[in-house]
Amino acid sequence: MRLARSTPSEQGVDPAAIDRLLDAVAENGIDLHSLMVLRHGQVVAEGWWTPYAADRVHLLYSLSKSFTSSAIGIAAGEGLLSLDDTIISFFPDKLPDEIPPYVADMKVRHLLAMASGHAKETAPALFAGGPDMVRTFLSIPPDQEPGTLFCYNQGCTYTLSAIITKLTGQRLVDYLRPRLFDPLGIDQTYWMQSDEGIDQGFSGLHVTTETIAKLGQLYLQNGQWNGQQLVPAAYVEEARTKHVDNAATSDNPDWQQGYGFQFWMGQHGAYRGDGAYGQFCVILPDVDAVIACTAQCSNMQAEIDLFWEHLLPALAAEATADPDGDQRIAQRLQHLSTATIDARAESPDNAVTFSLSGDAPEHLDKLTAIRVEPSGRLVLIIGGADHTFEIRPGAWTEGELPGIQGLLPPVAITAGWTAADEFQADIVFLSAPHRLQLRAHDGAVATHWYEAPL
Repeated sequence: MRLARSTPSEQGVDPAAIDRLLDAVAENGIDLHSLMVLRHGQVVAEGWWTPYAADRVHLLYSLSKSFTSSAIGIAAGEGLLSLDDTIISFFPDKLPDEIPPYVADMKVRHLLAMASGHAKETAPALFAGGPDMVRTFLSIPPDQEPGTLFCYNQGCTYTLSAIITKLTGQRLVDYLRPRLFDPLGIDQTYWMQSDEGIDQGFSGLHVTTETIAKLGQLYLQNGQWNGQQLVPAAYVEEARTKHVDNAATSDNPDWQQGYGFQFWMGQHGAYRGDGAYGQFCVILPDVDAVIACTAQCSNMQAEIDLFWEHLLPALAAEATADPDGDQRIAQRLQHLSTATIDARAESPDNAVTFSLSGDAPEHLDKLTAIRVEPSGRLVLIIGGADHTFEIRPGAWTEGELPGIQGLLPPVAITAGWTAADEFQADIVFLSAPHRLQLRAHDGAVATHWYEAPL
């Protein structure tokens, strides 16, 4: 079930504004992977930067939290829990002998609002504390009374996921399947788990860009979809309402506007789910619009500023019909690509092997060498086995690599000789925001993550 499609000007959006946005993305070096703009419930612009594609899932990082929030809202609507239930009421078997001050006062609504009372992130302690992360979370004393302090805290969201599993006996993703994913027509979902089999909740969800857009449209419609109330309207209202002040926690204006229930409040009447490196679901009630995108971008404020500068004025106005402009932008959106290697030199007549220099890159730690063959093939030697890719100048070659921890294996590679004595390859992980550089010369190859996986 796809979202309805239209053209920008048919929905009152000047297609030239989307053109200007794409120009600005390129000029500012923003590595977008996908973009989808909805107006009045219809997709008016959509594009994927090759090698990313519409039918591939993409790791959302913390945008996963907004889906976890939706599960809590649905569970509350089903009477499985109340937002005022205490957290210890769900886990009497995981409490320390002496319950730390304020732990007994933590409620579901406090975890949703990142207001557990902890003054710093609990994730390092959770990851170091063994497989039972909820037990560890409940053993960390909050610093203040719950509800009084904002602190972005993965332990809050993980515990919300664990509550769903405790109440239903199901993984979070399975609980959402008949209640959210199926009604929205969402087939492709993958959620990473903890060692104890709990969906991460705070991260780890892989879905398509259209799924992100559908979530935004669902919240824009107050939780209703095709006449069915999927998420209670009262919960949607709470999710998009500022519950705790966060102005002092960031220098970026869109991270100073307050926090709802696993949604950030933003400028211009917007609110959003977002994830590391530029995964966004921006909901704009004032102009009846949604912006969904995936990216590899460390400066997320710069990314969202481009939306405010170029898209928002067009969404706030009512453009006249412009069929030619609609056609031009549709054509441009079909021919987007991330940067490929600029191969400036000819391949040598013989095969050249480069041994790994320094430590192997995290998540690809069995890489030991690469071999470049004169036939135009690149061979990655991983764990003693050859993984071969046909290299095409200025293009991407897709393939798979063996079990990479935390990432799904499909990859795409662009490569070439950038000088007579230097070879470079970039590996894009197609289900994640990340891109790995291999740079080889003088018999050695060094690796570098453009943005390292979290």
